[in-house]
Amino acid sequence: MKRQQGFTLIEVLIALAVLGITLAAAARLVMSSTDTLIDYRTRTLASWVASNLVNQQLAMRGFPETGATQGNVTQGGENFIYRMNVSPTPNYSFRRIELAVSSVDKPDYVLALQVFYAAKTE
Repeated sequence: MKRQQGFTLIEVLIALAVLGITLAAAARLVMSSTDTLIDYRTRTLASWVASNLVNQQLAMRGFPETGATQGNVTQGGENFIYRMNVSPTPNYSFRRIELAVSSVDKPDYVLALQVFYAAKTE
């Protein structure tokens, strides 16, 4: 009696199960990578917003009053909220400015934070 060539039903089912598990893991990896890429893009845009606001403040060469301000900015098609907190320093000729940028969707989650100092020019 000659044995036939080919796979048994159990071998085919095991191969399909291994293939299914592998494809599910690959799909999860792709989704995770996509989420990470979107997060990096949003953080980069928030960093640009913070840099633009810092440079705008420094270019005005003004000596800001202490206190907190906030506003909305659009960068790269996304909307952001910024909070600028100006506080005094031990040296009266300087102000500490803390700038936090958040997404409109999650205003309590800071995406970019920059601290800089403004000097009195007079």
